Amino acid sequence: MLSPSLEDYLEEIYRFSLSLENVRVTDISNRLRVALPSVTKALYKLRDQSYIKYERYGEIQLTDQGKEYGLYLVTRNQLLQEFLALICSKCNFAAEAEAMEHYLSTATIDAIRNLVEFMKDNPSWQQAFNDFMEQKHEKNYR
Repeated sequence: MLSPSLEDYLEEIYRFSLSLENVRVTDISNRLRVALPSVTKALYKLRDQSYIKYERYGEIQLTDQGKEYGLYLVTRNQLLQEFLALICSKCNFAAEAEAMEHYLSTATIDAIRNLVEFMKDNPSWQQAFNDFMEQKHEKNYR
């Protein structure tokens, strides 16, 4: 199991790997707004746990395990953002999902996934909820 910080690094490496041929330490440093030595330290930890292949000043490559977990992390983040939209949250979805994702159990993530799928499969329920939220909003601002 990875710490929240290492999950963030792996998630960004995975995201970069989808569009870049070579992921660089500076790419990660810039995206996560952390110092280069912090990135290097995290990369060694991810390497030691077999999520990436990395040697100092070399390219960063995801292992099969890293690709699988990276996909999970990106998917979890997208699911939480979709959930926040579904419940009509008035927040920054990306920031809120980031705050939530590391602290929810797998069982809770699965329950959220089931709810999102249910609402997609039952648009009338989603519309009823949206109408309810709109009425609540109107009552609060009268």
